[in-house]
Amino acid sequence: MSVLFSVEDHVARVTIDRPDVLNAVDLATQTELIRIWEAIEKNRDIRVVVLTGAGERAFCTGADMKGGSGMSGLEYWAAPRPGGFGGIALRDTLNVPVIARVNGHALGGGMEMVLGCDIVIASEKATFGLPEPRVGRLALDGGIALLARRIPHVQAMGMLLTGRRVGAEEAFLLGLVNEVVAPDSLDEAVDRWVKDILACAPLSVRAVKAMVRAGEGLSAKEAQMLRLPELVEALKSEDQNEGVVAFREKRAPNWKGL
Repeated sequence: MSVLFSVEDHVARVTIDRPDVLNAVDLATQTELIRIWEAIEKNRDIRVVVLTGAGERAFCTGADMKGGSGMSGLEYWAAPRPGGFGGIALRDTLNVPVIARVNGHALGGGMEMVLGCDIVIASEKATFGLPEPRVGRLALDGGIALLARRIPHVQAMGMLLTGRRVGAEEAFLLGLVNEVVAPDSLDEAVDRWVKDILACAPLSVRAVKAMVRAGEGLSAKEAQMLRLPELVEALKSEDQNEGVVAFREKRAPNWKGL
């Protein structure tokens, strides 16, 4: 399989397993990733996802240009790709938080996948970039649409118009990365973030992500007035009572996701 997928203790782990081509994504891999995201959406036991690439050199270097479909740029743009690159860059139906474990290069579609994640933990060796213009293409699967919404306009345009890469530290300063760590500390850092998410009520986390996504483009007052199903579910849940009781009893809450 070109993608490894496992679920244990409420944590899903998705690993692009093509290190020989720097985890570039071909059509079969794209199809498998879409299938996995759809499965995660249906599995209410999953509370957080960790997305990464196999090996030490690359998170994902985008589309596999050697093993691709041979489509022209126009044909690629016109073809349906649910959820954007890797099925995650533009996915708007996934309410589970996704952590990008960026172990190496995140370029092109790999960068677009990072932009589709909620939290980004990067190795000091990681690099980020959208080099599509340098090969006569465009970052159409989330890069152009998302980057200027994440970082200041001139910084986004500086990357988009030149195709240049930035290192992990610069990406952190730009606001693209939550934390930068030494390569041998990457798993420890990711696990710490996972633990912090699991310490929260899962329905509250789902509601937060849903509300943030639905509120994009709205005024703060309009966003506050949103009445989403995820919000109602969280406020009516057993867990919202359990959280208060656990706080009063000075113990860790026992979340049931109900």
